[in-house]
Formats: sequence, C-alpha cells, structure tokens
Amino acid sequence: MKATNGEKIFYAINYLILAIIALTCVLPFIHIIALSFSERSAVDSGHVFFWPVGLQFTAYKIFFIASPALSAFKNSILITLVGVGLSLLGTILAAYPLSRSYLMGRRYLVMGMVFTMLFSGGLIPTYLVIKNMHLIDSYWALWLSGFISTYNMLLMKSYFENIPYEVQEAARIDGCSDTSLLIRIILPLSLPMLATLALFYGIGFWNSFMSVLMYINKSEMMNLTVVVQGMLSKNDLLNSPSLNLEEQATVATEMVKAVGVVIMVVPMLVVYPFLQKYFVKGVMLGSVKG
Repeated sequence: MKATNGEKIFYAINYLILAIIALTCVLPFIHIIALSFSERSAVDSGHVFFWPVGLQFTAYKIFFIASPALSAFKNSILITLVGVGLSLLGTILAAYPLSRSYLMGRRYLVMGMVFTMLFSGGLIPTYLVIKNMHLIDSYWALWLSGFISTYNMLLMKSYFENIPYEVQEAARIDGCSDTSLLIRIILPLSLPMLATLALFYGIGFWNSFMSVLMYINKSEMMNLTVVVQGMLSKNDLLNSPSLNLEEQATVATEMVKAVGVVIMVVPMLVVYPFLQKYFVKGVMLGSVKG
C-alpha cells in the first residue's frame, strides 16, 4: 500500500526526531573516546570534539599502570560471569515450576514474589543479613543479593508457558520426566529468552556499584565500576610514583578519566550486538500470551 503525502511527512518527522535522540546518546561517548586518544595540548585547549587530535595511546598505558584497573577489570569479569550463571540457574529453577499449571498454590507463590517487587526489606536489614551470614568481603554477597530478579523470572515463566503444549506432551509420552523435559526440550527452545536474561543480568553485575561499596572493603577485590568512580572523583592519578615526568607531562587527568569511561562501557557494547537478535525475539515472545 502506497503511503500518502501526509504519512510520508509523518515518517520523515519521526525519523528526524529519532535521529536527533540517537545523536544525543552517541555523540557524548564519541567525544569521550576522542579525548582518550588525543594529545594533551589539544585537550587542554579544547580542540577535541568527535575525532582524536594527535593520536596517541599514552593515556591507556597510564590508566593500567597508575591505577588498579587491570585487577579491577578481572574482578568485574569474574563477578559478571559467575553472577550471570548463578542468576540464570536460579531464574530457571524458579520459573519452570511456576509455569506448570498443576503446581499447587502456584497463584499464591507468584503473588508472593511479585510482592517483593513493590516492597523490600530495606538497605540496613539487607546489610545485617549479609553480615550475619559472614559474607562481607566475599563476592557471594553480590551474587546472592542479586540472585533472582522477579521481573526476569516472570519473563521466563511467561516464555515457558508459551511453548506449545503439544511439544511437551509428546516428550511426556516418550517418557520424559520434569527434569528431562526441562533440560532436553524447554531450555533448547528458550535460547532467545536465556540470551535476553543473560544480557539483563550481565549489565547489572558489570555495573555493580552500591553493593560493592557496601559489602566489599578490600581494595584488591573492587570491581571496575568502583575504581573508575574513584578516578573520576580524584585528580591525583598522575601523581603515581610509577610514572615518570615525561608521561605525566604528556597526559591530562581528563584523558585518563576518559579512558576509564571507555574501558567501562566498551565490553557491554561488544557483547550486545551478538545478543541483539535474541533480545527482541526473547522479550516479545515472553510478553505475549495466547
């Protein structure tokens, strides 16, 4: 069907507005990348906009030498990978029974879980629970406190309920138990939703900040988010004894801070394109019932 002139104008205005919104999101990050690769004189004079001036990599070298960034980067990877694995496991084990119509009291169990989305125990009670479990200065405090997201669990439950009943019934006839049905039939059909929730949980654990500040006291266990925040709030990074005068003279503090932001954001940007095709499909199929 051919679009009318009014529809063409409407679409053009929509595309223009969306393009402007997209640019307001992308251009600041491009500017940060340009700062991290530029030379100090251009940064100090304010001549860097969206393209590096005097390409150099000294700021990245200093970032990893003068700060515990490398160790923090490894900590972030460990927290994210283990956290995503545990959270997916917990979400699956909670969503699958609740998706079975024959589970007694299913409605009340779901209502109890939804209640936790509206009301929580609070910051101080949560901290006291973690402390009494002797999990301070342990990554288990991060993994257990973010073990299951009720929202993600409901998405997974809805997705399981939309898997055709005939497929499950055929597996039952072939002798599949609930465990075998879940592992051999349900999960392979749920890869889009698993990838979507892995992205949700991954972003959450990668960006962990308040929980790390609350439960982790050892500096060597801090993740990249906390280290980068410390860099942004302090201006003494270039005074590290591990740097010589020449390196200190060629790099501005703003450049090293820009490197921290880039290192913080890039891993998620790299992962997202590989999960994007599952992301849309997983959320849409998990949100429509019928």
